[in-house]
Order: sequence, then structure tokens, then C-alpha cells
Amino acid sequence: MKRMHVHVAVDDLDASIRFYSHLFATGPTVAKPDYAKWMLDDPRVNFAISARGAQAGIEHLGIQVEDRGELAEIYERLERADRPVLAEGATTCCYAKSEKSWIEDPQGVKWETFLTTGESTQYGNERSLPGATAACCTPAEKAQAIAAKAACCG
Repeated sequence: MKRMHVHVAVDDLDASIRFYSHLFATGPTVAKPDYAKWMLDDPRVNFAISARGAQAGIEHLGIQVEDRGELAEIYERLERADRPVLAEGATTCCYAKSEKSWIEDPQGVKWETFLTTGESTQYGNERSLPGATAACCTPAEKAQAIAAKAACCG
């Protein structure tokens, strides 16, 4: 079963953890000095926040899958969406190991599709896309790569 993913950039992590813990009636599943995540079943959502210097607000949306079959199904949907897809593949990001791809909707909203394959003690592997800074999980930078690919190959 797929799970909606929402990642919000925040200015004050502690205040945001308190707020969302009250809103969701439970504490975060993962809490780090710069990141927190709630894996909720009602509603079924992977809700994450981070304080890593991004502009506050919705950072990106996503669909998290539970197995490789669901991931293949989502990847097929991305290909039919007639938008450039950035296939990131295996990566470490947000204290997790994943396989993922990125796409933007026509309004520029960044969508991440991914299968989590394990945990990590690191936020990310700090590799970057061409022309991007070294921060992991920054869809704005990934979007630049998508836009460059579209301009070249679209």
C-alpha cells in the first residue's frame, strides 16, 4: 500500500515538533537535530520536517511505496506523465536508504517517488547533481537538473 509523503522546511524545529506532535497526537517516529518524521497510519502519510536552511514551507510532496513492484508501477506512471524524470536511483537521504526518482508537475511542484530500503545514521550522502550544492533532499536543485534535461532533451 502506498503512502503519501509530505516534507516541510521549517525555521524552528523544536516548535514545529511540538506543534505537529499535538496535531497528530503522537511524537515523531524519527527525531534528529535537524529533522523529524512521523509515519502515520491515520491518515496514512510519511510527514517530515527539516531545518536545513531551505525556505520555510512545503519543500516537496511524494509517494512512498512498500515494495519494488509498486515502485515499478509508479515509475511507469512517471514516464507517462510527459514530464522530465530525474531517476536518482539508490541514495541515502533523510536518514534513510532509498531508491527514488523526482518529477515536477506543470506548476513546478516537486514530487519524489521512492522505496525506503533501510535506515542511515547520516542525513544524506552529500553527493550533488551537476550545478547543484552538496545538500541532499533539496528538490529545487533537483528541479534545476530536471529543467536542464528538459531543455536539452524535451
